[in-house]
Amino acid sequence: MTMPGQPAKQGPRSLDPHLRRYAARTAGMTASEIRALFAVASRPEVVSLAGGMPHLAALPLESLSAEIGQLVASEGLVALQYGSAHGVPLLREQICDVMALEGINGHPDDVVVTVGSQMGLDMVTRIFCDPGDVVIAEGPSYVGALGSFTAYQAKVVHVAMDADGLVPSLLREALEACKRAGQRVKFLYTIPNFHNPAGVTLAVSRRAEILEICRSYGVLVVEDNPYGLLGFDGQTYPALRSMDPDNVVYLGSFSKTFAAGLRVGWVLAPHAVREKLVLAAESATLCPPTLNQMIVSRYLSTQDWKGQIKTYREAYRERRDAAISALEQHMPQGSTWNIPDGGFYVWVTVPEGIDTKAMLPRAVTARVAYASGTGFYADGFGSRQLRISYCYPTPERIREGVRRLANVIEEEMQLAATFGATPGRQLSGPQTPSPDTA
Repeated sequence: MTMPGQPAKQGPRSLDPHLRRYAARTAGMTASEIRALFAVASRPEVVSLAGGMPHLAALPLESLSAEIGQLVASEGLVALQYGSAHGVPLLREQICDVMALEGINGHPDDVVVTVGSQMGLDMVTRIFCDPGDVVIAEGPSYVGALGSFTAYQAKVVHVAMDADGLVPSLLREALEACKRAGQRVKFLYTIPNFHNPAGVTLAVSRRAEILEICRSYGVLVVEDNPYGLLGFDGQTYPALRSMDPDNVVYLGSFSKTFAAGLRVGWVLAPHAVREKLVLAAESATLCPPTLNQMIVSRYLSTQDWKGQIKTYREAYRERRDAAISALEQHMPQGSTWNIPDGGFYVWVTVPEGIDTKAMLPRAVTARVAYASGTGFYADGFGSRQLRISYCYPTPERIREGVRRLANVIEEEMQLAATFGATPGRQLSGPQTPSPDTA
């Protein structure tokens, strides 16, 4: 009972006074595990094997600085002005030249420049997915894509991979199960080359089969390919878009092959889809930054960008080798991993009884960070997996980081042996790439 002169007691209140005002779709908008890592992973004493940041020290910064200064001095009235949501025309032509390296015969009119390929993912999901629609994605899959799908209230159905990428028979089974359940599958989202996070590449022999399966079920293919030019042996694979232009939306980016901070990506879409994407871009940003686009265009026009990609390949191959040798030297028995032939990532499975998400705070205390596997699934799987990113640290730091990580895993195994542990949930079938270890 409230005594006279005392304020009435208040019931429990949300810390967010706007909670009741939010749209229903915001319920699925949560911070990714990787974003939450950056605050601690950026500390200098922590070896971060978590984020996929490119090795910018390999860029010709002095030459770029001069070119950017000249660009602003000579074309600043255009570069600093509003532009088209479609993108700078010259850059769209140059993007077609870049895609031609993977066999794509694109037209500049069908290219829409975006603020990074993440914006392209968001736009594609927005124009195709209603709440409750299904997106098929590899398991595991890129965390940024899962965030977009969830934000638009799409349901993600994962399909397992093996050492040769997405398994066609399992894709067909998933599509058939969705059909029986009366679910509408809008598209397959796939990262065919040097997958993030799994590090595997879709076998060329499977590509036509996967495209045929999707066509037979009336399902669009969204091909996300930021790493395709970063094969360590210099090999480029035929893009899915090159094999089926009418049913593949292609996402590209300069973040991994030039400069991530400029946030310049693109979507190459079938002509009928292009206009919807331009309208979506206008509503989201009005126009992508003209200056950033013109910097990329000037870079492609004046610099040896193909030679720069070769430099990146060599730097990342050296870092990949450092990561693999350290894993072979330090990781405890029962651990497995794949050996990527391009890109940024190694996908590691730890011994049974270890939960990589629960282990992460203890790893950070030991001054090493990684990305736990559960962040790459929409359904809670992946607790025995983790992603190691070798693109940013020096080879010496990578080796030290893996040594620290292995020590943490050894301690976790001792705790599990002493107190017992429940193994993490696993997908049936080949959830992770087939191990290729020494």
